[in-house]
Amino acid sequence: MAMIKKDVSYKMLRSFVSRVNSTTASPARRTTINTPIQNSFPAVAQPVATVKDDGNDGAVKIFDFEDTKRLFASVPTRKLLHSAITLNVCAMESMVDFSIKVMNSKTMETNRFFREAVLKTIRHSAYDHFVAGEDTVQAGRTVNRLWESGLRGMLDYGLEHAADNESCDDNTQELIKTAESAHSLPPSSVSFVVVKVTAICPVYLLRRVSDLLRWEYQNSSFKLSWKQQTLPIFSESSPFYHTLQQPAPLSAEEEHDLELAHQRLTSICDKSINGGIPVVVDAEDTSIQPAIDYLTYWAALNYNKGTKPMVFGTIQGYLKDAGKRMYLTKKAADKMGVPVGFKLVRGAYMSSERKLANSLGVDSPVHDTLNGTHDCFNGCASFMLDEVSKGPGGLVLASHNLESGKLAAQKARDYGIGKESEKLEFASLYGMAEGMTFGLKNGGFSVSKYLPFGPVEQIMPYLLRRAEENRGLLSSSNLDRQLMKQELKRRLKACFTVGENQFKPETNSMASN
Repeated sequence: MAMIKKDVSYKMLRSFVSRVNSTTASPARRTTINTPIQNSFPAVAQPVATVKDDGNDGAVKIFDFEDTKRLFASVPTRKLLHSAITLNVCAMESMVDFSIKVMNSKTMETNRFFREAVLKTIRHSAYDHFVAGEDTVQAGRTVNRLWESGLRGMLDYGLEHAADNESCDDNTQELIKTAESAHSLPPSSVSFVVVKVTAICPVYLLRRVSDLLRWEYQNSSFKLSWKQQTLPIFSESSPFYHTLQQPAPLSAEEEHDLELAHQRLTSICDKSINGGIPVVVDAEDTSIQPAIDYLTYWAALNYNKGTKPMVFGTIQGYLKDAGKRMYLTKKAADKMGVPVGFKLVRGAYMSSERKLANSLGVDSPVHDTLNGTHDCFNGCASFMLDEVSKGPGGLVLASHNLESGKLAAQKARDYGIGKESEKLEFASLYGMAEGMTFGLKNGGFSVSKYLPFGPVEQIMPYLLRRAEENRGLLSSSNLDRQLMKQELKRRLKACFTVGENQFKPETNSMASN
């Protein structure tokens, strides 16, 4: 049986288990695959296959949540206890609201002692749980710990929303350092270097470029002289209400700044990909996403060769046009003989997207129901698994949703797509979905943790924005909290059992005969 390390207080552990016993639900139960994959693609797309139901429910074997000892075998008790406490606190939305209020308060700017106290508190609680470290050295240690437990890391230096070229240049150098640090870590321990285009291209320029790209798509006679070769960015169902009239052309200075963005992205890709580590570009809101996709797919055409994509774009499943855009992009890439890779997420800007659409009196680009988002995500995942099972390409499934994980894992298993294929990577945020993460790892899949890192002052505003945009995410961590509670109880019981055995007299072997 697992032993509790000496540096963990038995009293603290017993107190915590007693508290969560009275606040958490009944033990986690196995869940079977009973949700069919819906076809969220347009009529022109290929039909989306469904998971084969052979009556054996193979997904249960992937997620064996009853054996918490095996599930958390690589997690030290101190870490498990800290994680359980942090998730229980963060599951309270009032705490998220209070944290956001404190971080945005004027006192944080005017009172140095108050600021230092708040940052110190955050540093030893939420920051330690959700952030991989302050710099590349600490993030590298986190990667090594994950690697030892059978997981990989996606390195994400917490930079975004630059306002000028000087900031973009500084951010680019930090991202290059991130790629360099990844090369010094164990081979394959880093699955991706993450890039936010908002960190290397001024946001106002991304908005201008997006407006022009939208106008060009809707007006075939309108041509953009600066536009380079890329892949499809829009579908007929994409939102165009951001651009209500013909935008002014880019000025000479703006064209120059756009070229600088191309150069920055190139330098990051060169550094990362030349060392064998792919790049994944994050998605943003629809007002600037067209420009991000334009730059991403331009890079993909330059770096994706053979059968393995090295530049991945991001598709947000909560958007109504997600399925069709993925289909159009994939088929266009196939015709060009270019392997394409997608990171599939549900999305993080639901409230702001709906608010803007409502203010303009137009339909929201986001699915009207949560089930609509689930169906779209599962349909996109199924489509890409079908595609990569018979040809080149790659898929990163970034999700904390257990049903989506089970559906994708079972379909991948049916196709024989495992860790060795390098075509599928499951991913989740560092500090989240631990049960699902280790379940997929134990099931034979390649699994990564998304690792934001950076100084606490720099990265906490970013994390708080994510918390605000994903307000229901932390409160949905109930499964992790249940599983951690069960494992802590098991370890506590094992500790006392071992302690009792130390005082039992040894059995006389001759007498037993």
